[in-house]
Amino acid sequence: MQLKSLHNFFINRLLGYYPNEEIDTFFYRICNMHLKLKQIDISLKSDMIVAAHTFEYFEMIIDRLLNYEPIQYILGSTFFFGSDFIVDKHVLIPRPETEELVSWILEKVDTKQPIKILDIGTGSGCIAISLAKQIAQAEVYAMDVSTAALSIAKKNAEANGVVVQFIEASILEWQSQDMFFDIIVSNPPYVRESEKEMMSPNVLNYEPHLALFVDNNNPLLFYKAIVEMSKINLTSEGLIYFEINEYLAEETKSLFSSTFFESVQLKKDIFSKNRMLCARKC
Repeated sequence: MQLKSLHNFFINRLLGYYPNEEIDTFFYRICNMHLKLKQIDISLKSDMIVAAHTFEYFEMIIDRLLNYEPIQYILGSTFFFGSDFIVDKHVLIPRPETEELVSWILEKVDTKQPIKILDIGTGSGCIAISLAKQIAQAEVYAMDVSTAALSIAKKNAEANGVVVQFIEASILEWQSQDMFFDIIVSNPPYVRESEKEMMSPNVLNYEPHLALFVDNNNPLLFYKAIVEMSKINLTSEGLIYFEINEYLAEETKSLFSSTFFESVQLKKDIFSKNRMLCARKC
């Protein structure tokens, strides 16, 4: 089979399940990883003969995509803030809005000065590792309750050539009187159980619910815990950053009392949704 025929076969099998543009993106990504072909190469080498085992590999991926398994989990990696990250079912797939959060942090800090950072609920480690790569003198810590997630994050730190100190703990239980940070950042679970019906199958059926969902009656559980620990563990004039639920933006903002925090700011993402928050400790 020629490469162009494989491309047509791939498109036809997935039509109706995904938008055409997304199907092409899948195909280019698989070709890049499996055949080491860039998008331009696919056009230039459209008559290239594809081996039988390659066709079988594409068939396997198609079958998994038809079940709405995320392409990132199928291929075992994703791209975030200019770097490759290993991902599997134990960690959330990094999102573009989280890249915006990292960019916002980098806009506000002096990347040439020593700084101590804690990333709470690190998952794949994408936030902590990206900040460690961009801030040469940063001392970065990353916390997660999941042993499996931390295993992935440690592999990502090694693959990206940075040093991150990992802490296995739950922010709901963790207490430390002697660790202080200039920046605390978190993308904690914030999707209410009632919002599940709005989510696509590739998220709902595959991504870890531990990192996604919170009880309808206490949706700000993790934010409250992080704000409370920040009163002790965030340095004076230190910054706290959150990725937030757009539907709970004002409620999240109200957690920051003027006694301890100032300059509480909501920030919209590229879709004009309130998805980030920053506050400075008094």
